[in-house]
Amino acid sequence: MKKNTSPSVLDLFSGCGGLSLGLQQAGFNIKLAIDNWGDALETFKKNHKNSKILNANLATLNFSFVEKKFLKDGIDIIVGGPPCQGFSISGKRDPNDARNMLYMSFVKSVKYFKPKVFLMENVPNLASMNNGAIKNNIIKDFEKLGYNVFYKILLASDYGVPQNRKRLFIVGFKENILYNFPIPIKLTTKISTYEAIDDLPENSLIDGSAYPVNSVSEYQKKMRNKSNSIFNHQITKHSERTQRIISLVPDGGNYKDLPLEFQNTRKVNIAWTRYNSKKPSFTIDTGHRHHFHYSYNRVPTVRESARLQSFPDNFIFLKSKTSQYKQVGNAVPPLMSMHIGNSIKEVYK
Repeated sequence: MKKNTSPSVLDLFSGCGGLSLGLQQAGFNIKLAIDNWGDALETFKKNHKNSKILNANLATLNFSFVEKKFLKDGIDIIVGGPPCQGFSISGKRDPNDARNMLYMSFVKSVKYFKPKVFLMENVPNLASMNNGAIKNNIIKDFEKLGYNVFYKILLASDYGVPQNRKRLFIVGFKENILYNFPIPIKLTTKISTYEAIDDLPENSLIDGSAYPVNSVSEYQKKMRNKSNSIFNHQITKHSERTQRIISLVPDGGNYKDLPLEFQNTRKVNIAWTRYNSKKPSFTIDTGHRHHFHYSYNRVPTVRESARLQSFPDNFIFLKSKTSQYKQVGNAVPPLMSMHIGNSIKEVYK
């Protein structure tokens, strides 16, 4: 990357801004975030004070309007995670499927702005669905626009995130270059849930409370950097029966560890699962309440979930607790995004 330059970024389907935060940490300038979920955009704006936001339906948005109002100087990179559910069994798009409008809006934005780079993320099984036909069609769409396209499934815990979350990343460059996705960082062991959240207390804290204990790991020190207090650490109060059932599950255990009378009380195979304190967490969900703290008889708080996603403690989530869980669960882990951003910078021209 040229010295003294900060490539400008347009974040589509931005959510609360996990992808943008990581790219910002890698030295990118987040110019504009677009989403149609007001809660997430409010959180985005609070934590990206130098960025603009736009609440809009990307399926019908006029990019000429976006350019004139927000991006008169153009844009270097377009990023985002559009839904791709509208592809048929053959991997082709059904033009009558409204769900395709969102994916096509991402393609249209790339066609309109002609960025030097685009970065698209999605669920990992998109790469194998219909024997790869969907992924191949997506790549062809961007190759037709003149992009050199690369894709790979990455595991968040390979990049210092205390979570075994897989995501598919598709990167395209206008220049005919050789791009390599970031190699996993060298760690003796991957960051565990204990290392990530053990300094956060069992009970609720009022937003803005001081840390009750010192950090006990390098990861906690990293998450506390530039933060003097805790936000979003309000516990969920379960019924006595639920707490009693949780208490019967050991660290790292699940419903199979319960007495038979309790094993079928929830009809999903991830039910009554405790995090393993010695390993990264499972994929953070959007608040379904099936995964529990490795020690406390409750689900993780929003802040604990955010830690497991690698959001620093000074990233504050707004709106209802239910909304906050969804915002956290839908996000790309910022640390993962930062490493991808650094790999793009290495070849960015």
